[in-house]
Amino acid sequence: MTRVGLGLVSLIFLAGCAQTQATADDLARRSAKAAVSETLVTRFPTVPEAAVTPFTDCIVDNSTAREIGEFAKDAVIGTSETTVSLIRGVLSRSETQTCVAREGLAALTAA
Repeated sequence: MTRVGLGLVSLIFLAGCAQTQATADDLARRSAKAAVSETLVTRFPTVPEAAVTPFTDCIVDNSTAREIGEFAKDAVIGTSETTVSLIRGVLSRSETQTCVAREGLAALTAA
């Protein structure tokens, strides 16, 4: 096999790996959003119903990969006080607070 052929096979292999990783990341994010949303509804009664989705998006978007993994796990085994603590930690970040203020207000004024 020539170098060009070998290079092409390698490129195709890497593209397949990237697609698999993107699919896994998307699945983890969707699972994380389900757990965060459920926790906001059941354990954060001050979050208005119209703001649950934007709050969830802000929390997941500002979470680390490890935190998203924890939230995704909670979607399977059930949410707990650990989920609440993790959400509070992400909410304490200035980037999350800015997002929640912007997106939550937009959701409330549109409702």
